[in-house]
Amino acid sequence: MKTAVVIFAIVLSTNVALYAQSYRVNSPDKALQITVSNKDQLQYAVNYNGKSIINPSALGFEFTGEEPMGKMMKVVSQSTHEFNQTWQPVVKSKHSQITDHYNELELLLEENGDRHRQMKMFFRAYNDGVAFRYQLWGNTERQITKELTSFNVAGNAKAWVAEYGRYNSSQESEFWPRNINYVTNKTIAALPFLIQTSEKKYVAITEADINNYPGFYIGSLSSDTTASNHTTLVTKLAPLPGEKENGIKARFSDNLFTPWRVIMLADRPGKLIESEIIQNLNPPCALSDVSWIKPGMSAWDNWWSGDVKMDMPTIKKYIDLASAQQWPYMLIDWQWYGEFNKLEADITKPAQQINMPEILAYAKAKNVKCWVWLYNTDVDRNNAFEKAFPLYQQWGLAGVKIDFMDRDDQQMVNWYRRIITAAAKYHLMVDFHGAFKPDGIIRTYPNMITREGVMGEEYSKFSNRVTPEHNTTLPFTRMLAGQMDYTPGGFLNVTKANFRQQIPTVVMNTRCAELSKFVIYESPFTVYCDAPENILGQPGADFLKAMPTVWDDTKVLAGYPGEYIAIAKQSGKNWYVGAMNNSTARSISLDLTFLPAGKYSITTWADASAADADPKKLVKTTRVINSQQALQVKMVSGGGFVAQITPVDSNK
Repeated sequence: MKTAVVIFAIVLSTNVALYAQSYRVNSPDKALQITVSNKDQLQYAVNYNGKSIINPSALGFEFTGEEPMGKMMKVVSQSTHEFNQTWQPVVKSKHSQITDHYNELELLLEENGDRHRQMKMFFRAYNDGVAFRYQLWGNTERQITKELTSFNVAGNAKAWVAEYGRYNSSQESEFWPRNINYVTNKTIAALPFLIQTSEKKYVAITEADINNYPGFYIGSLSSDTTASNHTTLVTKLAPLPGEKENGIKARFSDNLFTPWRVIMLADRPGKLIESEIIQNLNPPCALSDVSWIKPGMSAWDNWWSGDVKMDMPTIKKYIDLASAQQWPYMLIDWQWYGEFNKLEADITKPAQQINMPEILAYAKAKNVKCWVWLYNTDVDRNNAFEKAFPLYQQWGLAGVKIDFMDRDDQQMVNWYRRIITAAAKYHLMVDFHGAFKPDGIIRTYPNMITREGVMGEEYSKFSNRVTPEHNTTLPFTRMLAGQMDYTPGGFLNVTKANFRQQIPTVVMNTRCAELSKFVIYESPFTVYCDAPENILGQPGADFLKAMPTVWDDTKVLAGYPGEYIAIAKQSGKNWYVGAMNNSTARSISLDLTFLPAGKYSITTWADASAADADPKKLVKTTRVINSQQALQVKMVSGGGFVAQITPVDSNK
């Protein structure tokens, strides 16, 4: 059941317009403050514990055939209110109960002079961040060419920058630590954009509830990287197809709400991971029946581990893997319907060598359900999904993985919504690959259960870029936006020095580090990447048997981007701990006092002393501990650690 307490305190202005004033809203705990001013240029600023985090920064728009909007605006009316609600997500990515508590300032603004154009702005202050969005109107078509939103931050700050260099991409890259002055007016950087402004101040810029609007990227007003006492980051919107950098970004002719511009704040980076601000900024679940949405692990008859054939014996072999590991799903990958991305491609007809009824019957007998892979143009061509999705429901498929969109302009954002809502109608979950970052839509449409938009395990097949440093950076950067289908599970583990691109694919971290990804990385539909012969009967396979993918609670115990991370997650009465290391061996002590008082049985899978030379080596132990004992963890280079913690029944 949802519980809500909503307290409104509305303050409306008189008919006399308000000029050159400041308007403030504080977070419920009073630590955060947003200040909005309307002298000359409309601006906002953010303070955290009395210190400036975002210096005064511009707001507004540029349009085709119109003057820029944001200067000389008066406040026609204002209102403030407090909202406090606890709600239960359909898909528990991090928590089974989520508190949505904020104070909101709403301003109706109008231009001085004879134009009288109006817009609304909404500013929300949470305890873990701030967010704001615009509302625009148009009686005829209006065309946005630029959003003037900026973020004026300290010039000596450290940032983690994923530079895409273009707007059409799969959003798969490393997040490199840089001085924030690295960002220039040529930069097209990824969100979330993590910034460390001081030893105990971390900021992450991203967005939420993207609907009928393009995704945004980070650039700068600066044309060089010379140090200054501040850096003004700017909003770069993905252009519509066929448009250039300075072209049209969005068209609208009626009521338009932009996505929320989100600034997450914390005194340590791990607290950003625990935040639920992105989901809170999305509307409640739009589906009346969600009983069919069931997260879980999946096997995958993919190209990753080697030259995997698309034939009946291969598909059955991977169904057998899912069954043996007590995973509910198996994903049938590309070429199941023959040639793809072709005019003649038909996503309703399996290839000649594939007997779909036989596959589905075999899977059902093994208590496994199937997903299928689709190329996005084959889905979109002549609205093929309208015929395919009801057919897939008849077949008994659980979901679809749709690939290679590689865009987040306004048209593609709207296409995502069409696909998600159509899939929900026929009880199909969705996993987008070649996708843009998540925005919290899983709250509204929980069948949108995961997506890629991450440089994941697949890169180990054709590059040396999936390093321990990259893996320990992702939780603090890309994962702040939400679910990421990294496709973990490489069981052919080698040292960084011995890594080579080869078939079968190997990974440059220890077996325990690989196991830890299943705890650390957020993905309610988690796809295991490796071949059956590489996992079954191998050390660590038992940890992944019936592995949870959704969680009742999440605690980030320790970590720093690119160095290491340790997370504890609760599933029912059990807790799972995952720790992962970069290339420097280290020992850490983990505080377990978050556990209720009592005794616990803990089973651990830890790097063996020989794991430096043979990363597949691990040591499994089981013992009894209490919640006041610290957990000592030793990790080799590229190493890791996992544990399952279960309460001991005192009556036994």
